[in-house]
Amino acid sequence: MPQTPHIERHFTGSETVRDVVIGMSDGLTVPFALAAGLSGAINTTSIIVTAGLAEIAAGSIAMGLGGYMAAKSDAEHYFSERAREESEVSEKPDIEAGEVADVFQTYGLTAEESKPIVDALRKRPQAWVDFMMRFELGLEKPDPKRAVISAGTIAGAYIAGGFIPLSPYIGLPTARTALIVSVIITLIALAVFGYVKGRFTGAPPFRSAIQTVGIGGLAAAAAFMIARAIS
Repeated sequence: MPQTPHIERHFTGSETVRDVVIGMSDGLTVPFALAAGLSGAINTTSIIVTAGLAEIAAGSIAMGLGGYMAAKSDAEHYFSERAREESEVSEKPDIEAGEVADVFQTYGLTAEESKPIVDALRKRPQAWVDFMMRFELGLEKPDPKRAVISAGTIAGAYIAGGFIPLSPYIGLPTARTALIVSVIITLIALAVFGYVKGRFTGAPPFRSAIQTVGIGGLAAAAAFMIARAIS
């Protein structure tokens, strides 16, 4: 009988999800706390909007550059380690062959069982280096566009998140009213974001939602109370 082919579907967007999580979580929390804090001291929405827009611009640039530099550092580290492995495969093949055998032994293979594979890799230097990079060092070849994509994703997610708590201050006349609306929509956004984040990262979605709301709400409440106490 014909059999339905088994197709495995694995999630492969972990780097993009990580960037969205980094940008969105800070974008929702920091402008939310800033707007709430200013609302505790003043009742002029124009000042809060100006400060919020400035923070979103500065925060998105800083976060984007941070993502860019992190991705560039990862790429530089990968190619540095690869150059070292290529040198060792060429100059110390016996030692490297022993390291390959050690890797297979961690998976339960004996020296005799792994010897044919080791011998086959010794005939293919580039495949040998690829193997060492992945299974000895745990490093994957980075996407050459990764740094730019990471910077854009983090910055864009930060901007998108930042406008959620700030938007009520743009459309409402008083800071007190805008604060109430901002709290409601931002806590809902934090809950949805935390739930979706949990689904993508494998964490319990409801626990992730509660944690995200708790962190964002605590930051905003602390900023508001400090501003109110000082003013």
